Amino acid sequence: MIRHIVLFTAKDEAQIDLIIEGLSVLTTIPHASRLEVARNRKSDQLGNDIDVIVYGEFENEAKLAAYKAHDLYQESIRRVRPLRELRFAADYDVASDVRFLTHCAASTGGG
Repeated sequence: MIRHIVLFTAKDEAQIDLIIEGLSVLTTIPHASRLEVARNRKSDQLGNDIDVIVYGEFENEAKLAAYKAHDLYQESIRRVRPLRELRFAADYDVASDVRFLTHCAASTGGG
């Protein structure tokens, strides 16, 4: 599985909702197993520069490439690029690139 994470900063904080709206177009592209667009809660004690996050999961490189080649991906870029200051992207393959993995047991509240 490929994880695709993109972080955005807004040129103007008043336009964060417009950035989220422009990125929400991506959620209709069929190639992702999971795709989320979220506003950063800015709760980190060391840095809160990022305004918006896109998190995606793809079965393989081909699905990620198809997602990026989709017309709606280009539409999202057209809408968001004028509003954003910075964009940082990272992709990694869970099977081959993850060096350390922690499995956490889900809490059921039972005991």
